[in-house]
Amino acid sequence: MAMNVSGKTAIITGAGSGINFCFARLLLSKGCNVVIADLRLRPEAEELVAQYTLSSNGAKAVFQETDVTDWIQLDRMFAVAIAHFGGADIVCPGAGVYEPPSSSFFIPPGTPRSEDILCNSRYAIIDINIHHPLRVTQMAVGHFLAQNKCGVVVHISSVAGQEPFFPTPFYVTSKHAINGLVRSLYRLENPPPHIPKIRVNAVAPGRILTPLWTDHPEKLKMVNQENPGWIAPEKVAQVMLDLIQKEEHVGGTIIEVGDNIRRVEIYNDPGPLGGGNEPRHDPNQEADMWKDLEKLLGPSEMLSVSSLL
Repeated sequence: MAMNVSGKTAIITGAGSGINFCFARLLLSKGCNVVIADLRLRPEAEELVAQYTLSSNGAKAVFQETDVTDWIQLDRMFAVAIAHFGGADIVCPGAGVYEPPSSSFFIPPGTPRSEDILCNSRYAIIDINIHHPLRVTQMAVGHFLAQNKCGVVVHISSVAGQEPFFPTPFYVTSKHAINGLVRSLYRLENPPPHIPKIRVNAVAPGRILTPLWTDHPEKLKMVNQENPGWIAPEKVAQVMLDLIQKEEHVGGTIIEVGDNIRRVEIYNDPGPLGGGNEPRHDPNQEADMWKDLEKLLGPSEMLSVSSLL
């Protein structure tokens, strides 16, 4: 059920920057209205909204300030799409974080640097990277059915959804979860005749040159500086457009984007390494993880882990 995006409306979370911004810009250039749902806009996103105002001819952009961990605010972005454009045809729950120190497996709640609050009994990264896309997908399906029309949900997974990575276990877990969701909802594109078709698929990028990396020096330490292997976000955005517009990208499809672009198979897939898209990591990156764990050692165990590396 390929969908031509011209004249359609998309909701994109996290489109204030990065891959999602590039996707929003591409959709607008193709004549698709966009509701940008994010906490804030970077300067380039502000310029984009100013270019595609509600009073302009053709495609239009609307910014809706949105905290994706708040389900009421997620509901509001659908209300904005209905109010301005009659509803949404494409939904991308793209907002995500890459295991920040404030919400990391190696920095438990209640310890310095963690912003996860013990009495809340939750991890911020899980709320953003798993609960938010789950809820938005559920809401999108309900929205399409209520309007009795076909729709598309495009997720942003990662090569991390196919392999383990010791320094970022929460992030890896979240991307495995996205893959499981996308694979499980493949049947929505082939419903009984009286139910509209809904396509749910995903892009799985390698390491993308976006503010998620460039604005966080602590993350750049994970990157092999001699051969970082950066991928342009525009390349990912084009694949996301293809996931909507090309007939072959049926529900459940996951497309990996790195040096190569390839379909990720459900079974017996060679993985990012076999597909030529393995991220290039700094060989010394695990040292910080061991140092964080060292801080949790009891008094009788205070042999320096770092001295053993």
